Amino acid sequence: MKFAGICLILLAAICWGISGGIGGILMNKGWEPIVISLYRGAVGFMCFLTWFLFNFKQNWIVSKQLFMWSILAGVGVAGNFTFYFLSIDASNVAVAATLMYTAPVFVLLIAFLLQIERSSWFKWGCVVGVLIGISLLTGAYNPETVSVNFLGAATGLGAGLCYALFIFGFKNASYIGKPPTTLTISFFTFCLILLILADNEEAASVITSGDLGWFLLLGIVGAGISFIFYVIGIRKVAPTTASMVAMVELVTASLFGVLLLGDHLTLIELLGMIVILLTITVLTVKKVN
Repeated sequence: MKFAGICLILLAAICWGISGGIGGILMNKGWEPIVISLYRGAVGFMCFLTWFLFNFKQNWIVSKQLFMWSILAGVGVAGNFTFYFLSIDASNVAVAATLMYTAPVFVLLIAFLLQIERSSWFKWGCVVGVLIGISLLTGAYNPETVSVNFLGAATGLGAGLCYALFIFGFKNASYIGKPPTTLTISFFTFCLILLILADNEEAASVITSGDLGWFLLLGIVGAGISFIFYVIGIRKVAPTTASMVAMVELVTASLFGVLLLGDHLTLIELLGMIVILLTITVLTVKKVN
């Protein structure tokens, strides 16, 4: 059961990595990051709403706790997307990605404080391993090529904290309600928040643009499919494990860039990718056994 949960988290992370590549294509076409995020969540919401209505009687549950945790998860997803893009704008992708992927540290600390998990040298070692791999892969280890200002650092850490927030939100909501209900409530919350932040004129122009297909693909892969995998998988694994396994997203995004966008990886970046994959493999084997 644990292995099945880890596999679902891995599939979700792979989808997120692919969606990051699609988002990069749309940004290169001149679309604002917040608009891209809005459509990613809005298309996902339509998928979840259809799933929810398809079997309404079984999916509908009246529970204050379910609504609370689902809304919290939606706020976390919206905050994660928004802070991540703001961090990129204020610093660069390397800094933003590295700071956002400090999420396992936040998850581990919260899990210990809430007594959900026990502290161990193995868990902390896995966190350190993942962070080292991310630093190598993103190039954040080199101070000469990375410029960090207060806004970039604050928003990057905010993205990581929001990442942890939606992990715990989905984890607790999954125990109370079914995935269609949880996802519908969460992404409805997400859409309300992003509608306030996005440029409405640009958002409306997407409908008649030639890039509509990219936006639909982004929403289906980056939200519709991926979060279904994630919410089902998160029921079967600990929050800390889920946060570290999801780091495969960064590896997938890098490979997407190499295979489809013509990017190149240095030996140090390849080493970072290997460190991340090895750490996650060790973690997976440990959890299964």
